[in-house]
Amino acid sequence: MSAAPILQLTGVGRRYDEIGRELIILDEANFSLGRGEMVALVAPSGAGKSTLLHTAGLLERPDSGDVLLDGRSCGALSDDERTAIRRNDVGFVYQFHHLLPEFTALENVMMPQMIRGMSPSIASERAQQLLDYMKVGARASHRPSELSGGEQQRVAIARAVANAPLVLLADEPTGNLDPVTSSYVFEALEALVRQSGLSAMIATHNHELARRMDRRVTLKNGKIINL
Repeated sequence: MSAAPILQLTGVGRRYDEIGRELIILDEANFSLGRGEMVALVAPSGAGKSTLLHTAGLLERPDSGDVLLDGRSCGALSDDERTAIRRNDVGFVYQFHHLLPEFTALENVMMPQMIRGMSPSIASERAQQLLDYMKVGARASHRPSELSGGEQQRVAIARAVANAPLVLLADEPTGNLDPVTSSYVFEALEALVRQSGLSAMIATHNHELARRMDRRVTLKNGKIINL
């Protein structure tokens, strides 16, 4: 693993106004994600896991501090520049799959590639390869409503890495699944991350899954702390 982190948060602050009072979610938070590293974010509901992931993934701007991706400062970038970085360099997986219901599994995985400018033929080939890797290749022509919960989430993971991002951010990716399916989906996700050399931060309540990652962190009083 390279000494230079692929993702770095330096002194990041994030706060909201809630019914006349200031709610501090991140308070001069610092964090580094190494290249090829898989980190579990373990914290109770309401601690700010989603805010942290959204800020790290450039969906939200920090109120203070900076987010660096592959050494590039992203704090002062324009909205268009941040959108381009998210599209090309950051993959997101959520608790709910958010697949587009009118499109097939294959088309859902093709879409981010085509938005990036890839030809339909190349996007289709890569999408099929990813679905095969996630062991849902035989379901490529099915729409989300025709897939099981585990299959939907594996398609969502394939879509998240379709553009070969530098970083994968996942917010409770197995939270809606039963324990057996959850373990199966996580195994597929872990194998994909390890084989591709991705760096990943995965929020989870599942301590068994968290222990399988390289290290665990939590949020306490707005700080990111190693466990």
